[in-house]
Amino acid sequence: MHTYVRVLEKVASRYAPSRLLSFDEVHVFMALQLIHRRGHASRSALQKELALGGGAVKTIVKHMRMNGLVETSNGGTKMTARGRGMWEGLAESMPAEMPLPRSSVALGRYNYAVLLRELGFAIKSGIEQRDAAIRIGGTGATTLLCRDGGFFMQDSRRDPLEKESGLKKELLEKLRPADGDAVIIGGADSGKAAELAAKSAALTTIMAHEKHA
Repeated sequence: MHTYVRVLEKVASRYAPSRLLSFDEVHVFMALQLIHRRGHASRSALQKELALGGGAVKTIVKHMRMNGLVETSNGGTKMTARGRGMWEGLAESMPAEMPLPRSSVALGRYNYAVLLRELGFAIKSGIEQRDAAIRIGGTGATTLLCRDGGFFMQDSRRDPLEKESGLKKELLEKLRPADGDAVIIGGADSGKAAELAAKSAALTTIMAHEKHA
């Protein structure tokens, strides 16, 4: 995983003397996710998926190509074997996701949840995840730890979803969490921004853990 994180950071880095970049690691992750899902993706599809302009998407594709993750043709951008390996490695830690309605734990106008597999121990106070969501344009993030078939805030023994059985059931059925996992819920003023917020907070957790592992 450490190698995948370093490559992700490298793709999202400036190559001097380039201008400041308008994207970061979460955009690279979501670009790979879209290409994996479709088999290949056009620039326009990437723009829509990442909510970025044409120049930023062109630079992301260029950087991914420079690092051997993708190749381009008239049919669009597709993954190389190296890109598939990197995607599969990252996806093991973020295997499930879903949009959520507003609730006691999902406070944004739009909300999105991402499962972090076996990384509940890497969550400290949840402030790091909240800050990562805000930096990417979200309104915040809520982090839930999974244990004993329920969801808990850090340092709390009460399941915040005990009175929202419908939402709890949906999370359990769609994300299928296990003890030791975490669920990060990003909130924002649009659906795409909420998705970016949740995935940015999740990646921040993975990257911070890998740096200190």
